[in-house]
Amino acid sequence: MQTVIQNLPPSSGVYQYFSKTGKLLYVGKAKNLKNRVKSYWRYTPIFTPNPTQSPRIIKMLEEADRLEYIVVQSEEDALILENSLIKQLKPKYNILLRDDKTYPYIYIDESSDFPRFEITRKVVKGKNITYYGPFPTGGRALLDALYEVYPLVQKKSCLREGKACLFYQIKKCLAPCEQKVTPETYAKLITKAKHSIVKRKHLITTLQEKMTNFAMQERFEEAAAMRDSVEAISTLTISSNIDLANALDLDIFAIQNGDDKGVIVKMFMRGGKIISSAYSYFRHTHIFDENEAYKQALLEFYTIDTPHIAKQILTAHTFEDSMQVASSLASRFDKKIEILTPKRGAKAKLIALAMQNCEELLRKSQESTVMEQRIADLFDLTSIPYRIETFDNSHMMGVATVGGMVVWDEGTWDKSSYRRYELHARDEYGQMKEMLSRRIEKFKENPAPDLWVLDGGQANLNLARTLLYEAHVNLDVIAIAKEKLDAKAHRAKGAAKDLLYTPKGIIELKSNDKRLHWLQRQRDEAHRYAITYHQNKKRKEDTQISLLNKKGIGKATVKKLLDYFGTFEAIQNASTEDLEKVTNKKITAIIKNYN
Repeated sequence: MQTVIQNLPPSSGVYQYFSKTGKLLYVGKAKNLKNRVKSYWRYTPIFTPNPTQSPRIIKMLEEADRLEYIVVQSEEDALILENSLIKQLKPKYNILLRDDKTYPYIYIDESSDFPRFEITRKVVKGKNITYYGPFPTGGRALLDALYEVYPLVQKKSCLREGKACLFYQIKKCLAPCEQKVTPETYAKLITKAKHSIVKRKHLITTLQEKMTNFAMQERFEEAAAMRDSVEAISTLTISSNIDLANALDLDIFAIQNGDDKGVIVKMFMRGGKIISSAYSYFRHTHIFDENEAYKQALLEFYTIDTPHIAKQILTAHTFEDSMQVASSLASRFDKKIEILTPKRGAKAKLIALAMQNCEELLRKSQESTVMEQRIADLFDLTSIPYRIETFDNSHMMGVATVGGMVVWDEGTWDKSSYRRYELHARDEYGQMKEMLSRRIEKFKENPAPDLWVLDGGQANLNLARTLLYEAHVNLDVIAIAKEKLDAKAHRAKGAAKDLLYTPKGIIELKSNDKRLHWLQRQRDEAHRYAITYHQNKKRKEDTQISLLNKKGIGKATVKKLLDYFGTFEAIQNASTEDLEKVTNKKITAIIKNYN
């Protein structure tokens, strides 16, 4: 490693430290690789870590055995590549922020006489477009409320029809399709609706009145829908009495490190009013680095598709790479971007409000994730598993093989992140390999969690660790499986205990241990999710087999075709020549005419 360091080029780039076992320890970027990496070390009297570094970096350097580097064109390229590698590979000594979601915006294109409000997560082409947001939560509820309260053009297709519809009859539209309203009058309505997006009191009051009326008419489902809308809109923002005199647009970021985890609070001010806010947690707090945290948070949030970015970004703390991040964002969006840390005035009060919310969120989170901390202690995990992915696969006599991944995040099921996999391997080991490999391929888009839980024993545990090692990804893995009775392992065997497989050996917990119950719950949810998909897929395939049988194709021929082509869709889409390779012309003719 010393030889590599002494021969580094004076170029911009990204460097990676690895341990003796090949584990990725740290990813960093440099304007000058030679100078930056050399600064980590002392060369006399012996090659040793520079004691002026932080304890976190010294600990990392003591574990380091190998250095690799990638040369890039500029410091900005290095910044982007560093962020991408950290997100994808989860280095042991880097902070990993998980909140990579793109938030929706409400927008309106006023190039037409009767425009509509829409939702987008990307830049929309057009010259006369105004964006409102972002709205991390409640954006859809806010949009629906606009159409509930104001008689706007309700659907895109309305104007094309050229005839007043039900919306006009129930007084939710003014029927511009029949010229029953002028563009000037409609524009005044749009102005009121725009105002309501930022100052929502009128929206909420109107919805509450509708909710009361529905309840009095015993239309309880509609009343409940109004109630849910009011709640969603009301929770969009952090309550604040801070009101800037000038109509500034500001994005505010505050990051606070706690004993067990850290939290990021984001607030969005438009026109001098806080219109929305969001928060997310992150792991590796015992090696917290403020510079890394802010750098990742900003680069992850402002993607090239972000519809609107404030010219001023406020951060609760100053950080080393702020100038470079601002320059990178300015280049990305072709506009001047400032990153500021105000110390006095109204902007400093905004920072104080964000930090106050950080502290409250950390307090609440500590109360709700006690079990995850106990799991981390039990298995000696590298971090507390706030986000967990659990895998299971299901089949019936080798037919309709599917896999399921369920996600536990911050004390609840994140059902929007559940995934199902149609698997093609014939054996369970191959099926698990296929499923995990496909998940690893997606780490760049959807970062790895803190822990994998696999349904299975030692073989599946070893498989997962091998795949992660080959991908240079740091991720804790455990497996859970029934002990074998009579050389077999069945869920139905009541006497069989669940054994926990870890890299350090097998752990057996008492049947009444709450930690075991928690892990069983993860496994059972994955099994339920996979088997539901399997049952639906099997039912569909049984129907297709039955129909083919009725057409004169026997079960043996169907099996032969499935073994060759893999799926019914592939059989149906196969060419006549390919089908005749597997079967005869008569069967091929039946398949080509089968609908």
